[in-house]
Amino acid sequence: MTPPKKKAQKGDEIPSVEPGEELAEALREAAEAVAPSVTEPGTEAGEGAAAEAAGPGDEALAQTRELEGAQDRLVRLQAEFENFRRRSLKERQESLQYGHQNLVKDLLGTVDNLERAIAHSTEDASASMESVLQGVELVQRELLGALGKHGVKVVEPLKEVFDPTFHEAMGQLPDASVAPNSVLQVLQKGYLINDRMLRPARVLVAREPRKDEAQAEPDAGDQ
Repeated sequence: MTPPKKKAQKGDEIPSVEPGEELAEALREAAEAVAPSVTEPGTEAGEGAAAEAAGPGDEALAQTRELEGAQDRLVRLQAEFENFRRRSLKERQESLQYGHQNLVKDLLGTVDNLERAIAHSTEDASASMESVLQGVELVQRELLGALGKHGVKVVEPLKEVFDPTFHEAMGQLPDASVAPNSVLQVLQKGYLINDRMLRPARVLVAREPRKDEAQAEPDAGDQ
């Protein structure tokens, strides 16, 4: 018969039980799993936790400051744009009013010479036509020189091939001595400013004579 077990009395020592290998492995895995969740101060997770601990009041204050800064930058940008708009408008008005100032200044010398020529002709009624013509030619040269300083070029396409970009055909003339579509006569000169057309040259263009026109020309020569 088995004797009854003796109950542990207070103060009796309980023998220690060493954990087995499986239990020790399980405890080690549990410790490793728990370790990453504990964040140290200074890490991103720690900062996030600190931000959450700061409360909604501090977050609202930060957003308010950010909004005030954005509004201040917007006001400055609007002021800069308004100053730029006014400055551009002023420069445009001055360009329209005084953009041709240099050209007019260069033409004043030509006007002065023309006035002198007129005054000389008026004082000396016996002045020859040749001297008057020379004065007019001088004024013309000065005028073209002043225009040339500002990029103005003369278009005078005599005997050149007709180009509708720079020429305006006013009519055609039969002429077998030149190639068809050549400029026979310049009625009015054209002008360019740099590469932009101011006025096309008005010209008469050659065409190949018809048979009746070709026969009429020798007959006219015989007479």
